[in-house]
Amino acid sequence: SNVLLENILRKQLKEINRIRYKGGEYLFSEENVQSAIQKLKNIKYDGLLKTNEAIYDLITLGTAMEQTIEGDSKSFNMNYIDWRNPGRNKFHVTVEYSVERSRSTETARPDIVLFVNGIPFCVIECKAPQIEVEQAVSQSIRNQNDDYIPKLFIYSQMVLALNKNSAMYATTGTAAKFWGVWKEPQMDNGEREFEKLAAVVNQPLAEDVVARISSTFDVKPEAFTGTRLVTEQDKSLFSLCRPERLLELAWKFTVFDGGIKKVARYQQYFVIKSTLNRVKHFDSTNSRKGGVIWHTQGSGKSLTMVMLTRNLALAPKILNPRIVLVTDRDDLDKQLGNTFAACGLEANRATSGRNLLELVAEKKSGIITTHIHKFDKAYTVKKCQDELADIFILVDESHRTQFGSFSARMRQMFPHACYLGFTGTPLLKKEKNNFTKFGELVEPHYSITQAVEDGSVVPLLYEGRHVEMTQNQTAVDLWFERHTQGLTKEQQADLKRKYARAEMLNKADQVIYMRAFDISEHFRSNWQGTGFKAQLVAPNKASALKYNAYLNEISIVSSEVVISPPDMREGYEETD
Repeated sequence: SNVLLENILRKQLKEINRIRYKGGEYLFSEENVQSAIQKLKNIKYDGLLKTNEAIYDLITLGTAMEQTIEGDSKSFNMNYIDWRNPGRNKFHVTVEYSVERSRSTETARPDIVLFVNGIPFCVIECKAPQIEVEQAVSQSIRNQNDDYIPKLFIYSQMVLALNKNSAMYATTGTAAKFWGVWKEPQMDNGEREFEKLAAVVNQPLAEDVVARISSTFDVKPEAFTGTRLVTEQDKSLFSLCRPERLLELAWKFTVFDGGIKKVARYQQYFVIKSTLNRVKHFDSTNSRKGGVIWHTQGSGKSLTMVMLTRNLALAPKILNPRIVLVTDRDDLDKQLGNTFAACGLEANRATSGRNLLELVAEKKSGIITTHIHKFDKAYTVKKCQDELADIFILVDESHRTQFGSFSARMRQMFPHACYLGFTGTPLLKKEKNNFTKFGELVEPHYSITQAVEDGSVVPLLYEGRHVEMTQNQTAVDLWFERHTQGLTKEQQADLKRKYARAEMLNKADQVIYMRAFDISEHFRSNWQGTGFKAQLVAPNKASALKYNAYLNEISIVSSEVVISPPDMREGYEETD
């Protein structure tokens, strides 16, 4: 019924914790060590995820213990895990770990449990090669239910489902559809890592280990001799469960988003690692090197920003980082602020240009979210500059906000900040050249093709459709001559070119009516009565209103107009 390995935990609490006070080094008392164990052991169960979050906070932040040193009673922090020095922790693995079920004397036995300092850290379900890995996923989810063994999973930071040829991973409380596949990008050292893994799986086991495994699983010792190929199971275990990676994913790449626990996808992990490596270096102006992070829509860009912010805050060589999150739309500004708040990170939202100035002037480590337009207003109020290099400007939808006076004002206010642009839009050749404002593309990028392959987004199936329209050339010519009387031939030619453009033709009333009729007929023939709805994107707001009027006039379908607030970006007036 007690899933902690208490003797190991007690020993490790003594091993990794020291009190440093007035130049001396002291051990925690036996009473404090036992009290720390009891805090972890007797935590009140309040549902799987709430309890898991409470334990996560405890093991990541540690617990304060009062102790008297040289006559002074002070509060000192005791840690359950040494996150910064993985080698100082103790790692154990056990198979068929028998755990008593809730309100029952029956037991459930997860296939493999990994322990860190006696704390069950990762639970693994294994299946034979011919059995789908999804069965292992469903079994893991069942075991987390209140009537099974939640007392084990309230401590776990990662869960895996494996067979020889495939593997999936998640964290506690993850629904089946959100379990993911881990992929290691082929970096410069890709082959070297693969060779290292091959050496690991073919390393001879100690005789006592072979004896224990043989007796437990009724396997002959000869099965452990010779060499074999590396499997997908091997790769996933090596990628996710080697000690330093397992601890890193739990500490720096796990968030609770509105009460839902989430662990980084591989693309988030690797791009953040690349970004952290990039910002260590400075350019000729003594600014940290920035860059562009291109991750397609639906791949968790907001959470990537949250995790990057957390990693910047934990980076030992960046003492007082200040992070400014910049968006170009009010709804995105609110959404990003809400995401950070849901993940337990307090973000100060600039409510005006003057308020932005106040937040910048405080010069303390923290997070600011702001609309890019506020930089112009702030700079108009006061031409201030902050020349520190430990300011990180994270620009959302950066393909839209890199030009114009707003961006210029931002760079005037923070001339030596590190600029990191996030975009979900595929980068065209022209845009790639223009992104030199931020720096190079931070690899690995994550395209929509990769997202579809991983199941992160669904594929978009496109079918071209053309509405046949006839043109009364005589009437058109007559109308044109009547309205261009008095113009020169050059002026008439310019006017023809203007109104012959597709974007102008698409706004013509007759064109809109014919398309509205065709859309109505197509929807009635294919989708009406199925419960599905349709979405029509118009070139501008005026056209949207016309489409709505004609659809309602035709009366085959009913429609409503959804219009965004006025677009304040420079060069986008036409969409209004």
